[in-house]
Amino acid sequence: MRLVIAAAAVAALAGCAGSQLGSGVDDGTFGNATMNNTLVQTGQQGYVEQLSGRFASEVPTTVNFAFNSAVLDEGARAILRQQAGWIRQFPEVRFRVYGHTDLVGSESYNKQLGLRRAQAVVAYLGTLGVSRSRLEAMVSRGESEPQIPTPHEERLNRRAVTEVNGFVAQHPMVLNGKYAQVIHREYVQSATTRHPQNQVVATQVGGDE
Repeated sequence: MRLVIAAAAVAALAGCAGSQLGSGVDDGTFGNATMNNTLVQTGQQGYVEQLSGRFASEVPTTVNFAFNSAVLDEGARAILRQQAGWIRQFPEVRFRVYGHTDLVGSESYNKQLGLRRAQAVVAYLGTLGVSRSRLEAMVSRGESEPQIPTPHEERLNRRAVTEVNGFVAQHPMVLNGKYAQVIHREYVQSATTRHPQNQVVATQVGGDE
């Protein structure tokens, strides 16, 4: 019986990983378990949660998009400039951007559109002096997590959300276990003075999205 249960568990994990590889889109599910285990085992989990709360309280974490678009408008770029100012002052921290859509259109198309929205955010943050190596995990939630449960167009659902994802493993502060010092570092809002005119464009006809 134990052998049967173990075999079933292995098959389930293989199916999950195979599905992820086949889609070409990281939905965060399979990798999150490993990441969370690492955070707990190294004692980082509590610090990550504290830093996540601080990030969310000090800068807007969400940008919104027009229907069927991954274009960052000026409002979105203004928010990302605030995010970049905060992120640049915490070089020990990694971030993940989650792309979302509304429920109009097919699930597969919305999955790709959510990814393009996350990629647009990462690309723009990169122009603002944020190392792309700290934003490597771009994840699409597609239409699976709407803020407003409606089958119709809804701007609040068309969004990308930036979240704290952990610490940079090889950073000296992290190697020395100085997580508390990272969390309590002062954020100087005047650092968000850069205003590049770059605009990331990534649209595709098909639905939203």
